Amino acid sequence: MDAIKVLIYIAIFPGFLFQSVFSTYLEWLDRKLYARMQNRLGPLYTGWNGILQPVADILKLFAKEDIVPASADKFMFNLMPVLSLASVFAAGLYLPIWHLTSYNSFEGDLIVVAYLLAIPSFALFLAGWFSVSPFSLIGATRVLTQLFAYEVPFFLALLTPAVMAGSWKIATISSYPWTSGSWWVIPVQLIAFGVALLTLQAKLERVPFDSPEAETEVVGGPLTEYSGKKLGMFRLQKDILLFVGSALVAALFLGGFGGGIILGCIQLVLKTIFVVILLSVVRAACARIRIDQIVTFSWKYLAPASLVQLLIVLLIKGWKGVA
Repeated sequence: MDAIKVLIYIAIFPGFLFQSVFSTYLEWLDRKLYARMQNRLGPLYTGWNGILQPVADILKLFAKEDIVPASADKFMFNLMPVLSLASVFAAGLYLPIWHLTSYNSFEGDLIVVAYLLAIPSFALFLAGWFSVSPFSLIGATRVLTQLFAYEVPFFLALLTPAVMAGSWKIATISSYPWTSGSWWVIPVQLIAFGVALLTLQAKLERVPFDSPEAETEVVGGPLTEYSGKKLGMFRLQKDILLFVGSALVAALFLGGFGGGIILGCIQLVLKTIFVVILLSVVRAACARIRIDQIVTFSWKYLAPASLVQLLIVLLIKGWKGVA
């Protein structure tokens, strides 16, 4: 019975099938909202109101010819899409929804998830580096530069709810408002939530942080030489990263997914959609900024803001300890 639960958890929910289906829906929702805010229609014809357009796009890529440049490092070129997709899929298995065990829910799993979510950026850098294309190399350099800019504020933002709950376990952190009855911790962490939202946008390399793959400057950035199945895997990886990153932010800052598997699943869907809507608003309201501006913004504003939020939480914890 336990083996069946494990197989269901990995393959179906919240495993690969659920992540793939729900992430493509989130892409459709994001594209629709982004289009509406620009007075466009967005996906329209494939499926109801274009809801199957992201699926059709990925299937189309998987059906196209897969080309490896002659000058590229073939082993690394082929490995990076698999590594990138596997890392975000594994990170999604740590979401505190159902069937939590000592393997996917333990003290310190937040650090593991933060590490897994950093791997796609390194994989993207290596993909561009080993493609040996001028556009890919420029995009890869920007990916790595941007990574060093947003990763510290992102981790500091995730640290805030961990300190508030007194745990590094995602399930404990997400259930803290439920178990403690301290719902006021959600608005108290508003600054960290804003930092996590912006750094997640940078991790996804979406406007205004899409300098690494700026089409008007470097064609497709680190993915310029990719095509066919490998490009489709990178595309699916980005969709799943949108889901896992948004769900992680919702779990840590919006009260988690408590109340059993059915209610937890409903909360997962609604709260993740809410985070994606906020990301879409940021995407529509801003224009692309230069890579040096991204670094300056991250270290001048996001990092200090996350430190201020952390100080506020430490003061609250200290006051509660004295009281």
